[in-house]
Amino acid sequence: MSSDSVLSLDRQVCFALYSASRSFTNLYRPFLDELGLTYPQYLVMLVLWERDSLAVKDLGATLRLDSGTLSPLVKRLEAGGLVARRRSARDERSVEVGLTDEGRELRERAAVVPHRVLAAIGMGLDEVRELRSTLERLTANVDEAAERARAAVAAGVPITDELLRGTTTEGD
Repeated sequence: MSSDSVLSLDRQVCFALYSASRSFTNLYRPFLDELGLTYPQYLVMLVLWERDSLAVKDLGATLRLDSGTLSPLVKRLEAGGLVARRRSARDERSVEVGLTDEGRELRERAAVVPHRVLAAIGMGLDEVRELRSTLERLTANVDEAAERARAAVAAGVPITDELLRGTTTEGD
């Protein structure tokens, strides 16, 4: 089989992203071990350090995590004394998660992590900003295409390149 096949692993954007994600997680591990956090727990803490408290539902949406994944993360952080869960005063059906004093104090120790990561990746700040912007645009495009594909499948419509790009017109 030809090495330039469209099905060649090294030609897949998804595999390059997967590999980069795994590498980043491995890079973060020793820094986060010093804080007693896993990478997913660190992401939860990053959101809470920005907002202090929010509904579990909103936290999940921000991190793109379902409740089955998020709930155990929050429970472990709560057991570690970093966050507390409580019923929302505005809506008893909603559970909010917020930082404890210990969780707020951990922020100071965690402030070194982004600097260490930036030092380790061998890219300048401008390159990192450009990469993040490209990845945000890619994520938005993929999300939109995935939604169009799901809708097409649900409607029994064939998935075409035009449909995925959003370039089909009414009556096509």
